[in-house]
Amino acid sequence: MANSNIVLIGASGHAKVVIDLIERLDQSQIAFIIDDNPALKGSSLFGYPIIGGRSESAAQNAGKDGMHVIVAIGNNEIRQAMSLWAKSLGYALLSAVHPSAQIGRGTVVAAGSVVMAGAVINADTTIGENVIVNTSASIDHDCRIGDNVHISPGCHVCGGVTVGEGSFIGAGSTIIPNIKIGRNVIVGAGSTVLDHVPDGVTVVGSPARKIA
Repeated sequence: MANSNIVLIGASGHAKVVIDLIERLDQSQIAFIIDDNPALKGSSLFGYPIIGGRSESAAQNAGKDGMHVIVAIGNNEIRQAMSLWAKSLGYALLSAVHPSAQIGRGTVVAAGSVVMAGAVINADTTIGENVIVNTSASIDHDCRIGDNVHISPGCHVCGGVTVGEGSFIGAGSTIIPNIKIGRNVIVGAGSTVLDHVPDGVTVVGSPARKIA
């Protein structure tokens, strides 16, 4: 019997996908969900109780009995903030990989990160902490994906790419080999990135061009 040892933070659509992932794994189950929306307190998501937000009784369970946390929030900034809050209370971040995902030899997936259905991460790639590798995304060999990054559904990240902390790679985008994406970058959906991208900018299009 699996242990009910996971606290899920967030009760939105992304949380539904994370729940589906966790349910396909044998070793762990969800104990409860935390969400700051007061309207959700006392309700449930897919049968799991939403017990309240950070300021309520949820914090009383922090760091107890081997509890772990997954932050099931798509927004990078909010996900980072929630993970820092959880760690400050003694929760350990838990990574989770969907059974249908393919993880190559020598690849490392750090704590708090989730790899969704159909994703492929090839050899000797490093996935940082609190990262989302979303549905059917591919990340090829020798890539470095920083903390708190979101690789959206259907992205293709070619070999040797670096993606800096906090960046968002939009759905269906492609990054050619050996490109460096800075920190806190937004790559618009469907874009093709052919050149290095500096910190803090937004690029869109094919080829991708800076717009902000």
